[in-house]
Amino acid sequence: MTTTHAPTFYQSLVAGGMAGTAVDLLFFPIDTIKTRLQSSQGFVKAGGFRGIYRGIGSVVVGSAPGAAIFFCTYDTLKHNLPISSHLAPITHMLSASAGEVAACLIRVPTEVIKTRTQTSTYGKLAQSSYGAARLVLANEGIRGFYRGFGITVMREIPFTSLQFPMYELMKLQLSKSLGNRPLHAYEAAVCGSIAGGIAAALTTPLDVLKTRVMLDLRDPNHQKLPSLPARFTQIYTNEGLKALFAGVVPRTMWISAGGAVFLGVYEWAIGTLVTW
Repeated sequence: MTTTHAPTFYQSLVAGGMAGTAVDLLFFPIDTIKTRLQSSQGFVKAGGFRGIYRGIGSVVVGSAPGAAIFFCTYDTLKHNLPISSHLAPITHMLSASAGEVAACLIRVPTEVIKTRTQTSTYGKLAQSSYGAARLVLANEGIRGFYRGFGITVMREIPFTSLQFPMYELMKLQLSKSLGNRPLHAYEAAVCGSIAGGIAAALTTPLDVLKTRVMLDLRDPNHQKLPSLPARFTQIYTNEGLKALFAGVVPRTMWISAGGAVFLGVYEWAIGTLVTW
């Protein structure tokens, strides 16, 4: 069951790591299909339905620490920000946004390697996460691992600002309707699924933009790369509104189902650790 006690830093660390690893490994094939749909080279050339676990190595390495950092930051701020309780949605928005920025320090390098491996960006030169990481380091240096950091943060803050206030509100209302009892993990998972699906659909254009930036192999030291507004306009002008919502169905399915697993596992793990 969900707990009314604030989890400790280490409990959030362990529970967050478990949740992140579970959801990323379970739904990786859907993420691969979504990324290939968003690729400028097209779904078929990006790999189609072949090798849908390509790039999973970077996820195995990055999922646990990224999610752990997010929940440590989120839980710490949620219970310590000096904001009135009647402004709880503001507290949840600020806490989740800070958590996402912290998590992106690990998540973005993982995403760069993952997206390039999923879409066979390097062809036969790098068909594994390790190979892709070596090429990124050799061709672009450490900065290459953080290509798309800005747009990833721009995507995550609106997403999490929608998801977590909705998630916390749904849990509160559901608990009240059940006589103010703590929720079971599966009940919290349903709230997470609904909140995640809504937030995912609404922020798909930002996800498309993030994917395009990460797959752009041009050297910013030798070529002037388009700004984010210019990229957005270019996609809309050349490919239409439909391109900005490319992959919206698998993204919404993945994050809706993933939200249930992610937050369900987290609540279960916290409930278990707190009672030890």
